[in-house]
Amino acid sequence: MHPLEDRRLVVNLADPLAGALFGGVLAAIFNAPQVLTFAASPSLPEPVALIKGIWSALANGYVSGTGDAGIDKLLSRGGMESMLNTIWLILTALAFGSVMEHAQLLGRLIEPLSRGIRSTGALVASVVATSVGVNIVASDQYIAIVLPARMFRIEFERRHLAPVALSRAVGDSGSVTSPLIPWNSCGAYMAAALGVPTLNYAGYAFFCLINPLATIAIAVFGFRMRRTETTNPTIRPDSDDKKISA
Repeated sequence: MHPLEDRRLVVNLADPLAGALFGGVLAAIFNAPQVLTFAASPSLPEPVALIKGIWSALANGYVSGTGDAGIDKLLSRGGMESMLNTIWLILTALAFGSVMEHAQLLGRLIEPLSRGIRSTGALVASVVATSVGVNIVASDQYIAIVLPARMFRIEFERRHLAPVALSRAVGDSGSVTSPLIPWNSCGAYMAAALGVPTLNYAGYAFFCLINPLATIAIAVFGFRMRRTETTNPTIRPDSDDKKISA
């Protein structure tokens, strides 16, 4: 991974943690008695008790006691502890998908698909089917986006189709179908965040269900299937550059 991408990843991971810690500091400043209640340790010095209270709120969450069952269930989410099962699933999905990609196992499954493709509609349908299949097999949205895009890139270039056509096909299938799969990292996160099993809301996710079919239909009818304007290389050899500069 490029060093710049490493820095961006660190920043993306640090943003939620910084926001949570900043919220804890504000709670300690403006609502210290409630934070001390979370700590439940009157023998500790107040600064240490405040730190323990902030950590307890982050780790175990807030328990609402309004008397209304619906509101209490909504506000009592369990903190980071309640997300551990989802985190384990996401980490496992990432590890499993990375092993399959580096071992080129998915490539061996996808390669035969490109041999029998005769039309643009069939090509886009293959991309959609592959992205959905990778979502099911690899259990991770990012791999379902990156891997099919890498594998079908050469075929799109050979047919002089613009990169945006491949990007749209992958985005309209790999991105939107991952929340419909219970063991996928996105499906697990949605189920945990909403408190609704994946298969229970899948039938109502019309955008996720219709979008891949609409993408195939657009390709079949040739609507807005952009093609490259030129097939000539845009980068000249070094010798040509030297001749021009001379």
